[in-house]
Amino acid sequence: MPDAVQAARFAELVGRRAAGEPLAYLIGSQGFWTLDLAVTPDVLIPRADTERLVELALQRIDPGVPARIADLGTGSGAIALALASERPLARVTATDASTAALAVAQGNARRLGLANVAFAQGDWTTALGTERFDLIASNPPYIRDGDPHLARGDLRHEPPAALASGRDGLDAIRTIVAHAPAHLQHGGWLLLEHGYDQGAAVRALLEAAGLIEIETACDIEARDRVSLGRVPD
Repeated sequence: MPDAVQAARFAELVGRRAAGEPLAYLIGSQGFWTLDLAVTPDVLIPRADTERLVELALQRIDPGVPARIADLGTGSGAIALALASERPLARVTATDASTAALAVAQGNARRLGLANVAFAQGDWTTALGTERFDLIASNPPYIRDGDPHLARGDLRHEPPAALASGRDGLDAIRTIVAHAPAHLQHGGWLLLEHGYDQGAAVRALLEAAGLIEIETACDIEARDRVSLGRVPD
């Protein structure tokens, strides 16, 4: 039987969940890929849809080559740590503008024993300095400002800066696409998660930036989810 302190704690958690607080924040963890990640209200809760981005990135990283990878806006570290775990020869740089988010990601890397990940603070590509990479991946905010979904469900409790990005939701993606090619090696890939109705717009941005082999991949529900392109050789 639980003692009085445990019973009070349980009642508190039940009340917070009844008020809509996400379960991941209440228990402090969320599964992603093959990893169990610590999460706090400072980071977006990792979602299964983002595993599609990881799959597509892994298809473009030779496991026998010491590739250089960047994850922009890493949050809990989900993408960076999944890639680092599957490609131990790779060197992964995980960036975020939030020091609190970086602390969560760094803690996850330490707990998982992933030593091939480095962390840098800064807004999108500004954190990369003059470095160039073989692949850059990002799950940036892509919901439209004022979208009614932001006031519903788990989204009410997640960090707004990790969710919404301008009138059409594409402000962060525009910034990344404009600057990421300068941080990619010849032949390097850029992969971006986005909303179900943004595939055509993101492909147009990638084309305007001079990328080739542009495509949009769908998630398990057959919705546009990840657009990608390659810097010419």
